[in-house]
Amino acid sequence: MTTLREMLIDYSNQVISNEKHHCQKERWANQRFLRDLQRENTDDFPYIFNEDKALRFLNWMSKFKHSKGKLAGQYINPAPIQIFIFSNLYGWIHKDTGYRRFKKSYWQVARKNAKTQSMACVGSYEASAFGEAYSEVYIGATKSDQAKLLWNETNIQISKSEFSDKFKVSYGKITHIKSGGFIQALSKDSGKTGDGFNPQAGLIDEYHAHKTTELYDVIDSGMGARTQPLLNIITTAGFELTNPCYAIEYQYVSKILNPHDDIENEEYFVMVNELEAGDDIKDEETWIKANPIVATHDIGMNYLRGQLKIALDVPEKMRNFLTKNMNIWVDMPENGYMDITKWDKNSVDNETLEKAIKTADNCYLGVDLSMTTDLTSISLVAEKDGKKYVKQLSFMPEEKYYERMNTDKVPYDLYVKDSLLILTEGAVVDYSVVESYILKWCEEYPVKMVCFDKYNAVGMMVSLSAKGINAIEIPQTIIHLSLPTKEFRNEVYKGNVYHNGDKLLKRAILNAKTRVDDQENIMISKRTSNGRIDPLASVLNAFSRILSDAQEVDANLYYSSADFSF
Repeated sequence: MTTLREMLIDYSNQVISNEKHHCQKERWANQRFLRDLQRENTDDFPYIFNEDKALRFLNWMSKFKHSKGKLAGQYINPAPIQIFIFSNLYGWIHKDTGYRRFKKSYWQVARKNAKTQSMACVGSYEASAFGEAYSEVYIGATKSDQAKLLWNETNIQISKSEFSDKFKVSYGKITHIKSGGFIQALSKDSGKTGDGFNPQAGLIDEYHAHKTTELYDVIDSGMGARTQPLLNIITTAGFELTNPCYAIEYQYVSKILNPHDDIENEEYFVMVNELEAGDDIKDEETWIKANPIVATHDIGMNYLRGQLKIALDVPEKMRNFLTKNMNIWVDMPENGYMDITKWDKNSVDNETLEKAIKTADNCYLGVDLSMTTDLTSISLVAEKDGKKYVKQLSFMPEEKYYERMNTDKVPYDLYVKDSLLILTEGAVVDYSVVESYILKWCEEYPVKMVCFDKYNAVGMMVSLSAKGINAIEIPQTIIHLSLPTKEFRNEVYKGNVYHNGDKLLKRAILNAKTRVDDQENIMISKRTSNGRIDPLASVLNAFSRILSDAQEVDANLYYSSADFSF
């Protein structure tokens, strides 16, 4: 008789050898499993694969019934992808303690591929069958309706199972009577955020829609007292690339899976099922990459065909088809300024960037001082042989640093570490520090002019002028900024703008949306109240002068510091 271990080995080998139907990240996940089996029970890898524990969960799952669709009322027969995921999640244990290996799990897959069904089984299992007393299980979502979808699925599964008399439902909780464990929905909009709780398991639903890491952090930080907690993230791809699911988690889990990356996390299980660059969305054979369950039966394929037809007929629907049905991350936020995938294509190494800027034909320094308590940015935009090269540096007051980390939910600490963000002493940005960096850059690079947003900048413009620096104002009106804003984006799309992959500048671009007037003039503004765009604003200030050098622009649009009475 074939054992579960043997079945998983055969399954993994089949997945790895079939690039047409399995994306690279899924193949990497299966390679990881086979590699772990080879390292099993060694000094460097103190884990063993326990078939009984894996089968215990799979048997639990099979005790519940499908709640909807063509299989409604029938018992769940776990699909191969479910068997692989949950065998890993529950089968791997520490060889000495017997505690589970994986404390976190991330599964990204297209909609209608049993994410909710699977997580409902996990929720009831963790609340009752896993053995932890008073096991608290929380479902985290941005909106209460979303959190209730998983809660309701769990409740339906239990009520129609042989375990219905083992649970009771009251006051929004599904409670396991014998152990006292319970399942409860949390959401940002309901005000239920889990503070002070002691989760055994957290189920983060549709993480792509979470604008901050708040619920994730609250659940994760509350697990410290548990010996073998589990934080489970389930999601499809999305179109808000500044949200933490894409900006942080997806990037991180991709590195965990990548065998060529140095990042390792033995306690984090990852599965990603997605279409890839180069895949034709009209090629039905590739759909199974993102739909390991839906694309295996006629009803599912007909559903996907219908969704594709709608997307092709109504272009506004294409975004949802790509993200929800093909599980592709798409930078298509409403009124978003730029397609970030086009920006990413022209990243160069620091040495190349520095050499180009230092030998540039034209070089301008843009400044956006913003408010003294917020982000302040300076940028270089240099032109060489018709190409543009961009570099930025930002500043933040040290006393506001942790406050901004908390309110913005942005990893400013990583930007400090990467020397993209400078902390200045005190509660406001020290403009003398900013000025010193401007002077330093004017010495290191062939800067012709320093281009300011006049807001809060009059004093610095006078000071720089006294030091022989040509400082000018760039008026911050839509009619003055429209052409530079449009042309900078055009140059990016043509592949003419190069940068060093600066993550803070990329975040600013992702945070930017366009405001359009009746004459179709545009300028950038924040998409959210805490979406900092200052690095991009400073770039556009500098680029406006690059543009004026190349085109006949009314000289009255720009003003020298000599034109003002201070």
